[in-house]
Amino acid sequence: MASPSALPANISPVELAPCVLTIGNFDGVHLGHQAMLTQVRDIAHAQNLGSAVMIFEPQPREFFAPETAPARLTNLAEKQALLAEFGVETLIVAGFDTEFRSLSAQAFADILAMRLNVKALVLGDDFRFGHDRTGDSQFLRNYGLDVTNLHTVTDTSDKAARISSTRIRDLLLAGDIEAARTLLGRDYTMTGLVVDGDKIGRTLDFPTANIDLDRIKPTLHGIFAVDVVSLDDQGQVIPNGLLVNATTGKTGIAGLRADSLFGTANIGTRPSVDKGHNWRLEVHFPALHADLYGLTLQVRFLHYLHGERHYDGLEALKAGIHQDVADLIEWRSTQKTSE
Repeated sequence: MASPSALPANISPVELAPCVLTIGNFDGVHLGHQAMLTQVRDIAHAQNLGSAVMIFEPQPREFFAPETAPARLTNLAEKQALLAEFGVETLIVAGFDTEFRSLSAQAFADILAMRLNVKALVLGDDFRFGHDRTGDSQFLRNYGLDVTNLHTVTDTSDKAARISSTRIRDLLLAGDIEAARTLLGRDYTMTGLVVDGDKIGRTLDFPTANIDLDRIKPTLHGIFAVDVVSLDDQGQVIPNGLLVNATTGKTGIAGLRADSLFGTANIGTRPSVDKGHNWRLEVHFPALHADLYGLTLQVRFLHYLHGERHYDGLEALKAGIHQDVADLIEWRSTQKTSE
């Protein structure tokens, strides 16, 4: 192992069990990411080590250029939940700031080995690090760490097409949620707290739950059919959790998964109401009357209807929403409950 350099004063000792580590943004935790996580678990099991993932907050491109950074597939809480579901034992969230980005490759390798107790790494074949970008897999091997490189994972339906967060963002933005589902290995979902909105939906007879996005901007825009469940503090589905405060006879339309309700979602900037880029995720639950404020809801996107539209006046907007809700309820009537 190379001689350790002095550690930055802001790096505190961390007591971790010896581990296998992978590093990256892991935005979306898609099939390519999952292949890397499987490799981490396999090596950890074979060498009797723990499994760990290092991610960055904010993501580097959000730090350098927040206005032009890619839309997030997953916020931090969603990413954490997905990684836990996949069996990651330790999640290391590295605060990406001026001091962190100034670390040399040597200093970063010292942190991995001396503070995080990393014994082996699984990295993409294009992984680089350090403020001068001199760090790569070979640098870490020379340092004395065991490094396994995982080559690009491609789509089973198109061997030449790389599975990437960028590709999934493009598919979602185009409304192709079925293709995005294939690359994610699951339905696309967003999770957030129901917060106060401007209550315009009530004046249009279509009350909505305004769900906190907790990201700079979302990766999909438009009108969707969704199903929604309520989650507890541990991220577990609460049985019939949206019906706790429901009025008798106004208990909504069943969703496609257990304990869910069907909803119609608008995600975007509401061009008929707002100015600027005030991104919102609003869900209307047909035939439901309930107080949802303060609940944590997981929204699963099932079907894309159309992009956001600009309507001339509130009456035209109300008529447009009425038609959208009717069309999506009709779509729901053709679907079978999956669970």
